[in-house]
Amino acid sequence: MSPQAGWLLQSEVVPRLRSAIPRAVHFVGSEDAEELIQDATAMAAKLLHNTELAGKKVTPGNIAYYTLQHIRSGRRSTGTTTVDVYGAATQLQSRSRLTSFDEPAATDQENGDDIFMFGDVLSADQEDPATTAARNLDWEMFCASLNKRERTILLFVSEGKSFRDVAEEFGISDSAIQATKRTLAEAIREFMGADILVEVRNSPQWKNNLMATKEKLHCRSERNH
Repeated sequence: MSPQAGWLLQSEVVPRLRSAIPRAVHFVGSEDAEELIQDATAMAAKLLHNTELAGKKVTPGNIAYYTLQHIRSGRRSTGTTTVDVYGAATQLQSRSRLTSFDEPAATDQENGDDIFMFGDVLSADQEDPATTAARNLDWEMFCASLNKRERTILLFVSEGKSFRDVAEEFGISDSAIQATKRTLAEAIREFMGADILVEVRNSPQWKNNLMATKEKLHCRSERNH
């Protein structure tokens, strides 16, 4: 950029940007007026440089106008994207929305109106409520198909009791209880699926997706540096 273009930028273009941006530009996320003025100044400098290289003559008003249009549409000096969830253009088009981890996510009315933040929700290891509800429904249907002895085995096991306690409850031998246990295990695998034990040990799917995205961004950052 020539000294003349630099003087034009400083004395004519930047004052126009400084006057218009606080009133005409919608701030996205944590952006503020000073930050966008700096960003717009870099974009205006690039526009001036390109027009100067092309041998074209432009007025300060033209440069300020088109720079403001770029800023208002979500363009930034560091790049423009409508697929990055953090991008200003993506948020201006309502394709994504950033939420602070300190923003309330829900209120627990049963426990004295405790407030849960989004950070608390994301740090929890519980399964998705929909998955838990679906599994509970399947379990209720399965239990309804069992006889009294099989249901008692499940009840005693959930309470931490042994199979011998079940044998004493029904007045039968340990071998008979072991046979019932094997039959019950086979019925669970047939009803729930052979991979049910693997599924209940897996992390919640939403957490896997979150970790995969973080790892992908970390790898991309390492490649860029």
